[in-house]
Amino acid sequence: MASASLSSQLNKAVRQQYMSLPQGNTCMVTYVWIDGTGEGLRSKTRTLYEEPKTPADVPEWNFDGSSTFQAEGSNSDMYLIPVSMFRDPFSLDPNKLVLCEVLKYNRLPAENNHRNSCKRVMDKVADSHIWFGMEQEYTLFGMDGHPFSWPKNGYPAPQGPYYCGVGANNVFGRDIVECHYKACLYAGVKICGTNAEVMPSQWEFQVGPCEGIDMADHLWIARYLLHRVCEDFGIIASLDPKPMEGNWNGAGCHTNVSTLQMREEDGLKYIEQAIEKLSTKHSEHIRAYDPHEGNDNKRRLTGRHETSSIEDFSAGVANRGSSIRIPRQVAQEMKGYFEDRRPSANCDPYCVTMAIAKTCLLSSEGKTTDQS
Repeated sequence: MASASLSSQLNKAVRQQYMSLPQGNTCMVTYVWIDGTGEGLRSKTRTLYEEPKTPADVPEWNFDGSSTFQAEGSNSDMYLIPVSMFRDPFSLDPNKLVLCEVLKYNRLPAENNHRNSCKRVMDKVADSHIWFGMEQEYTLFGMDGHPFSWPKNGYPAPQGPYYCGVGANNVFGRDIVECHYKACLYAGVKICGTNAEVMPSQWEFQVGPCEGIDMADHLWIARYLLHRVCEDFGIIASLDPKPMEGNWNGAGCHTNVSTLQMREEDGLKYIEQAIEKLSTKHSEHIRAYDPHEGNDNKRRLTGRHETSSIEDFSAGVANRGSSIRIPRQVAQEMKGYFEDRRPSANCDPYCVTMAIAKTCLLSSEGKTTDQS
């Protein structure tokens, strides 16, 4: 596998010999955080001498922010604040993965720490019991920068047989997908499904339903697990929203949304009210839906390949070419949820869920009343 990393070709049997050693009464805790790009993840591990039961049992830590695009070298220490804890599928129980917020030297949130403001919004709308489900698309690449299993010269056959496909000529990288699924289940991530996507070597997994802040916490850890699993196979998972130019589908992170009122009888009217509010805030949401304020999504939201135009807001029943889709079953049952199809694959789920909650629940006739 010339296109795979050399690390992935090391003898895993030798590794397993050490991984199976007992570790006494110690616990390895891996701290995970978002770096200054707003897309990359970093991690480091320490030993605790008692298994933590909650994130509050995990001590704060620090790191060199000048090496993660988050601080100047002259004042580089950043704080890691544990906020959400998961089982570690790589080193197994009792070891933990802990998602952390990042604070600056003055203990204010780092510039790309959007969890802090998202949590404040979710606390304000707690009575609405807003549920999210996010559909994370991604593309597998070799170390040579070429889509995994694509011909070295030329292109695969046109799109058509790959979506939810079966067979060696249609499906590439299923081992990675299934290992990631099991890793998420072990960790306690609320992964609820997966499927091959329209472009060959492109896949999707779904996380949810999660209430409030849990949605973004679980998706970030699911992404971390994806990158770690791919590391073992020597393959790269790309969240680029348009990884291949031309007549190929892009990659999004469709976001399903439901409040308690939407789930109850006649909930469709509350779905329609939310869509009306979203229609007045289209440009704001486009800026919130990728890390570069819409510039990444410009390559994807073209009105082709099952996307809406980035310029216009639209909504429709069972319409995958609209900004907002109301599933056919929801229209028939007159209650349920809606799907926002605009977020890009590399979005920050804190920004996406926060924008949706603010517009749908903290605004009146499209005018946002919350400025947190």
